[in-house]
Amino acid sequence: MSGMIALFKAMLESLRDLVPIILVVSFFQLVVLQEPLPQLVSILIGLFLVVLGLTLFIFGLKMGLFPIGETMAQAFARKGSLSSLMAFAFCLGFGTTVAEPALTAIAQEAAEVAAQGGVIANTQTNIEEYALGLRLTVALSVGCAIMLGVLRILKGWPISRLIMGGYLGVVLLTLVAPEFIIGVAYDSGGVTTSTITVPLVTALGIGLSSAIKGRNPMIDGFGLIAFASLLPMMFVMVYGMVVSQ
Repeated sequence: MSGMIALFKAMLESLRDLVPIILVVSFFQLVVLQEPLPQLVSILIGLFLVVLGLTLFIFGLKMGLFPIGETMAQAFARKGSLSSLMAFAFCLGFGTTVAEPALTAIAQEAAEVAAQGGVIANTQTNIEEYALGLRLTVALSVGCAIMLGVLRILKGWPISRLIMGGYLGVVLLTLVAPEFIIGVAYDSGGVTTSTITVPLVTALGIGLSSAIKGRNPMIDGFGLIAFASLLPMMFVMVYGMVVSQ
């Protein structure tokens, strides 16, 4: 019974979070456009499914992803094996990014647009290879980004200097990268910070900083997501330079 009550309260919280979106859509549809909501029954059913899915997703994070991420990070820190920890960090970043639905969608869209624009040959094989190459490039960059973030936590490096240096690299690459890849590169930095990557990477940073003496989870535990957003922009621009040759 207590579990059902907790689930019901979580659903109410999810609904509360969606209320601003519902109000905005309803206002512009009914007041500005002055048109009734199309397929109201379908919209209500879809809204219920969204609330239910969001609730179950949050439950899953709390019960599974966050605990396992923190536990494994602490275990690696206690073991004291730098190579194992760095390998885990890379595989975590690479694996979660490859699984990101948002990345799959934007890679496929970018490949189709590139084919239509004459950047690559307009064949199904070339489109699939371009999309796969883009996905693997972003995944590789996130893997490297998580390794850099873990190394920062271990060494105690200030995040501000690393971020400023990284964005300086983004600016310099923007000046020389082909125009057709710049927008895709910038968007790639955003799609990596989505539903799968963020929980596990955040748990990794917090767990690792909590297990290392002299590290503050509030100061050192966060910041991995920033690297996961930064490096894909650089890697994808380099990928565009290679493809355009």
